[in-house]
Amino acid sequence: MEKDIIRVIIVDDEALFRQGISLLIQREKDIELVSDFSNGKELLDELVTLEELPNIILMDLNMPEINGVEATKQIHIKYPQIKIIALTSYNTKAFIVNMIQSGACSFLKKNSSPAELLTAIREVHSKGFFYNNEVMEALHQNLTEPKKKVSSIFDANHISKREKEVLELICKQYNTSEIADQLFISSRTVEGHRNSLLLKTGAKNTAGLVVYAIESKIADMNYLKDRFE
Repeated sequence: MEKDIIRVIIVDDEALFRQGISLLIQREKDIELVSDFSNGKELLDELVTLEELPNIILMDLNMPEINGVEATKQIHIKYPQIKIIALTSYNTKAFIVNMIQSGACSFLKKNSSPAELLTAIREVHSKGFFYNNEVMEALHQNLTEPKKKVSSIFDANHISKREKEVLELICKQYNTSEIADQLFISSRTVEGHRNSLLLKTGAKNTAGLVVYAIESKIADMNYLKDRFE
């Protein structure tokens, strides 16, 4: 019986790296490269047009437009059937745990062997996950420190300039229409930015966005005290 073909997409801003992975995959009979993209925005724009979705996405973290953390969060919500393998140069515990919590099924360093990458692709496709010893150790340490918040530099950096402007006005207690007037955009666009902020920050509501703004130093604490007193 012929094996199922594993459909894979590569997302990485390094063209040579994408080409290298492409050549590796082309030699495998059970894996097919569907397409490749240089950032998360290109990927998300294309996914809505595909008649057949990929099984697995190999996702870099540090990319322009929309980075891998944000793209993984959106895909995990919109396309839960697609499995994400984080493939990146960043390998600290914070990055590993953050990507797993964001919905990634595996985490590999870019200097991993070709054999390990192919194993990860096949294991994720058949079993739903692949965690090597490094990932297991990071997850174990995180479980033993449940009160410690794990974050990465991308948590703040992936918020766009416009989204930061909207967040600052939210902290100043402007409503949707007032924010729209201030920024010369439509109320619908404001709501889109608000929803995007909720998704990116993991906040459950506007109060959570304010807390995030304080922790990320996007909003001035003294100013907020004056506003909320």
